[in-house]
Amino acid sequence: MSTTKNCLAAVLAAGLGLGTLTACGDSGDSGGDSENVTLVTHSSFAVSKDVLKEFERTSGYKVRVLKDGDAGRAVNKALLTKDNPQGDVFFGVDNTLLSRALDGGLFQPYKSPALSSLDADTRLDPKHRVTPVDTGDICVNYDKKFFSEKKLAPPKSFADLAKPAYKDLLVTENAGSSSPGLGFLLASAAEYGDQGWQGYWKKLKANGIKVVDGWDQAYNEEFSGSAGGRKAGGERPLVVSYASSPPAEVVFADPRPKTAPTGVATGTCFRQIEFAGLLAGARNTEGGKALVDFFASKAFQEDMPLNMFVNPVRAGAKVPAVFTEHGTAVEDPHTLAPGKIAEKRDDWVTSWTSLVLK
Repeated sequence: MSTTKNCLAAVLAAGLGLGTLTACGDSGDSGGDSENVTLVTHSSFAVSKDVLKEFERTSGYKVRVLKDGDAGRAVNKALLTKDNPQGDVFFGVDNTLLSRALDGGLFQPYKSPALSSLDADTRLDPKHRVTPVDTGDICVNYDKKFFSEKKLAPPKSFADLAKPAYKDLLVTENAGSSSPGLGFLLASAAEYGDQGWQGYWKKLKANGIKVVDGWDQAYNEEFSGSAGGRKAGGERPLVVSYASSPPAEVVFADPRPKTAPTGVATGTCFRQIEFAGLLAGARNTEGGKALVDFFASKAFQEDMPLNMFVNPVRAGAKVPAVFTEHGTAVEDPHTLAPGKIAEKRDDWVTSWTSLVLK
């Protein structure tokens, strides 16, 4: 396994855990000269060693990867350091936080030549400050063994989660600091509207929902269905994670099970889109542009599913069979318009914090 894949294995899937700034992959000099390009990203970024090496060989740039924990924390830190950026490219800002990054002047415009090959529905910035890289669905996952042993049907919808049968079973992430936690909050707002989501969360709180800081803690410590959670003695059989988490449980298991030990409540999902962008003040703009183009390339797009457990956005990019066999296709995920998220997100998070954490 490459160093970057070892970093991913620590968190298993494409969930966005919390951590401190760390360097993975090649550890050359920072991106202050023409031979080096530095990527700032979240803790779940991963790429196969041979794919990255081929980019370095053909581009002439040496890539340094700086990982800075959960996506929400990484975006906030990048905004605080935008006048003296830690790198040249930022990957991992998603549609839940995009307006914050754009309004804060985090990126400079760059229209990749590959943009026309990417899913039009994911191209959310007409000024081309960011380039879409992948999609994923934030969903409640469930521990199949628990529900089978209890002879209890797993939940399918938001309404189910508030029922007495599922009391004290669900763990989620803090919506103020975690990307999947925020996505779950936005999904509830999409489901119940501006006037109804707070009442729904009151029901969840009364039904014993547990809130932790980030995905890694929720999934790998609290959730009874994951390999990490079982090892840690996790007691919650429901967790906010991703629709692609079940195939991750299969891929990283030794030996591999015939079926995934976890399932997905497809009525609870929110569609997440991740972007990469050339940082304002980047020292190596040409290297940064090349790296953004690389993220949109067929080689990287086809490498992503089994490294970061997300879906490619490039037309014609193939997805490995194990990813589709054990993953769950979400036909109708919850979504919110970028303008709606920009208008309401901070107020929703503030209200959620007062309602749920106090």
